[in-house]
Amino acid sequence: MSFWKSLPQPIFGLSPMDGITDAAFRRLIAHTHPASVSFTEFVNVEGLARGAVSMLKAFQYSELERPIVAQIYGTEEDSFYKCALMVCALGFDGIDINMGCPAKKVERRGAGAGLIETPEHAQTIIRSVQKARDDWANGITLAEAGIRPRLITAIEKMCTSRREEHPPYKGDTGGNSDFLTPLPSLQGGLTEQSSFNPRLHSENRKRLPVSVKTRIGTCESCIETWIPNLLEMDIDALTVHGRTLKQMYTGSANWEVIARIAKIVKDSGKETLFLGNGDITDLEDGKNRCETAKTNGALIGRALFGNPWFFSGKIPESEERLKTAILHSQIYEECFPDAPFFPMRKHLGWYAKGFDGAKELRNAFMHTNSAEEVALKIQEIQF
Repeated sequence: MSFWKSLPQPIFGLSPMDGITDAAFRRLIAHTHPASVSFTEFVNVEGLARGAVSMLKAFQYSELERPIVAQIYGTEEDSFYKCALMVCALGFDGIDINMGCPAKKVERRGAGAGLIETPEHAQTIIRSVQKARDDWANGITLAEAGIRPRLITAIEKMCTSRREEHPPYKGDTGGNSDFLTPLPSLQGGLTEQSSFNPRLHSENRKRLPVSVKTRIGTCESCIETWIPNLLEMDIDALTVHGRTLKQMYTGSANWEVIARIAKIVKDSGKETLFLGNGDITDLEDGKNRCETAKTNGALIGRALFGNPWFFSGKIPESEERLKTAILHSQIYEECFPDAPFFPMRKHLGWYAKGFDGAKELRNAFMHTNSAEEVALKIQEIQF
């Protein structure tokens, strides 16, 4: 049975966001208060299918994040097939196809929201992904599917070295204050999983659910044609962002249109779960919107910026916010030990708000290069 069917409703999930929902951010949320379901950043199928091993970094995850769904985007049917097989081999709980990204470099080549204008090709892509997950469940190997050897090697390595999520966050991050001590629930050591990975053996393979995330249209709503086109493919779940491609992220998400889509889905007689997306500010707002629109739940995006407590409904004090800024930095270093630190800085800026000295601290965060430096800046400015 699809994991989607076992989730309590309303479902509140972590929406896929490029440059935001990396392994470190998802892991932090899993520790703080888990989402109903989490999605990776999207990965380009053409690049990965052609052997770009570095792109697999976006598919790094921990067991604590389950259920975890890999999101992919692109245009080529064969590349979707191969990437879907890789997602299956990596042990994800689901595969999501991005048909909603409004970035010009994506939609101009017919990917993301550009697929709204080519509904027949969108169906072809869904069919290709569904075939890949069926072939995987029936025992096909990555080599038989023509996956490049260096990708197979990297995938095997990722599978056999995946860690249980109890990171050894550094006990001393720049001072002796209790403020700098990791949260109690996050202390402990890393434990390697067995090198035997049952997910790679056919007798343990599962048939992954396939979902789609899209928008209400290109320049204007076209839900009466676009949504039924997707539902014809018997996808397991559908998420719709309540803006058109032309709107990008401006204006307001149209939850009246989302409500109309919910009715289309219900009237179709399909078992597809339907989630709304866009402009939800807090957990209570999400519950109200889902109840009014009669959706099965929602994916949460920008309301999570600097707010990993979203799914608990909690509003933390400034001290906990800053503890979490350090913790997030430590997790980032554990997840990406060889990566530059600057991608963390935008997150740090989001944590520094709502208290005296926040602006000064935000400015200081923009020059940090390690979790230790983050802790020192907080000590200097806030304490």
